[in-house]
Amino acid sequence: MSLLDTRVPAVVLRIDRNPFHHGTLGAVRSLGRAGVDVHVVADCAGSPVARSRFVRRLHAPPSPDASADEVLAVLRRVAAQVGRPAVLVPMDDATAIATARLREELTGPYLLPVMPSALPERVADKGELAAVCASAGLPHPRTEAPDTPARAAEDALRLGLPVVAKWSRPWLLPAGSGLRSTQVLHTAREARELHARTAEAGSPLLLQAFLPPGADRDWFFHGYADRTGTVRAGGPGRKHLSWPRGAGLTAVGRWTPNSEVTALAERVTGELGYRGILDLDFRRCGATGRYHLLDFNPRPGAQFRLFTDSAGLDVVRALHADLTGRPLPDGDPVSGRAFVVENYAPLAALRPAPGGRELAWWAGDDRVPGLAMWALWARHVSGRLRRRLGAAAEVPAQRPAPRAVTPSLTTDNEKASS
Repeated sequence: MSLLDTRVPAVVLRIDRNPFHHGTLGAVRSLGRAGVDVHVVADCAGSPVARSRFVRRLHAPPSPDASADEVLAVLRRVAAQVGRPAVLVPMDDATAIATARLREELTGPYLLPVMPSALPERVADKGELAAVCASAGLPHPRTEAPDTPARAAEDALRLGLPVVAKWSRPWLLPAGSGLRSTQVLHTAREARELHARTAEAGSPLLLQAFLPPGADRDWFFHGYADRTGTVRAGGPGRKHLSWPRGAGLTAVGRWTPNSEVTALAERVTGELGYRGILDLDFRRCGATGRYHLLDFNPRPGAQFRLFTDSAGLDVVRALHADLTGRPLPDGDPVSGRAFVVENYAPLAALRPAPGGRELAWWAGDDRVPGLAMWALWARHVSGRLRRRLGAAAEVPAQRPAPRAVTPSLTTDNEKASS
C-alpha cells in the first residue's frame, strides 16, 4: 500500500502574498511526489511556486483582508472545480484560523482535523499564548500589554532594555505599512512611538523581556498531532542562521535530537487538545538553561521539509495520511539532516552536508522553480537597491548656512578656517 491515498487531492491554501514563501513549494512537492493531485489557492502568478511540475492547478486566493464569508466563498468555488473531497492544507496563520472557524461549513468538500474551532486563533495570538503557557506551566518570556504609548515606554524600562515588541495578531498587519510582526527595541522612545501605531496594526502591542540569542539557543519543533492527540512525524531542530539575523525565519536549520524540547511540545499540545500540524519556536535562556516557548504556529513552518524521516514522512504527508485513514509509518529520525534557504544563505547551500540536506528551492526532479527563484530574487534585490539610491538622491546635501561676517571684525582664526 502506498504512503498516501492518491485518490484524494490536496488544496494548499495561503492568503499571505509573499512570492518567496518556500514552504508552499515544499508542500506542493511533498504531496505531488507522493502522487497526490495538488491544487494551490495562493497568489503565485509571479512566484516560482507556479512553475513547479507538481502543481495540478492554480486558483485565485481570497484577498489578504478577506472576511470569513469571503474565504468560504473562495473555498466553495475551488471545491466545485476540484470535484471531490480534498485535504485542506493552510500555510499561514490567517488561513489556519479561518478554516478552523469554518470547519463545520467546509466539512464534506474538505478534510480537516477535529479540534475546538477557536484553538488555532488562541495559540497564534501572541497575547493569548502567554496565558496558555502560564496555565500549562511552560516557561515564557515576561510579557506586558501596555494600553497607552506612555505606558509602553514605562513597561520597556521596567522589563529592561532592549525589549522584544510583538503585535498580538500579526496576520492583521496591513501590507505596505512597514510594520514588522516582531522587532527588538532599544529605547523607551521607540516603544512609545510604536505603540502609537496600534490602530494601524489592528491588534495590541506586546512587550517581552529580551532573551539574548547565542550558540545553541534558538530551537524549533515541528509535529503533527493525530486524531488521538499523539504527536507524530517532525521533531526538534536547531536554528543555525536566521533571516533577518537574530529574529527572522530559519535560513539554515538542522535536525538535532533534544528530549526537553520534544517533551515541552508534547505537553502543550496535549494540554490544549490540539490536532493537526504545529510549528513551535523556542529560545533557551542563557542564565537558567530553560527553554521558553516564543511562538505557536498552527500550520506548517516554512522549513517543515527538514523533518523528513527514513520512511519519507513529513508533517504535511502525515496530515494527508491521517485524514484519509492511512496508517502513519514509524520512520526513524534523520538526525543531522539540514535545510537551507539558498537565497538567504547561498554559501551554506554550497558547503558539504555529511548528514544530508534539502534546499528550499532547488530540486533535481523539479528544477524550474529553483531557476525562476534566482531570476526573481535578482530583480527583487536590484529593485530595492534602486529605491534606496533614489531615496538618497532625493535628500539634498546639508550645507552650513553662510555666515555674515564684518571684515573689520574677522579674526585670524576665522580667516584660516574659511
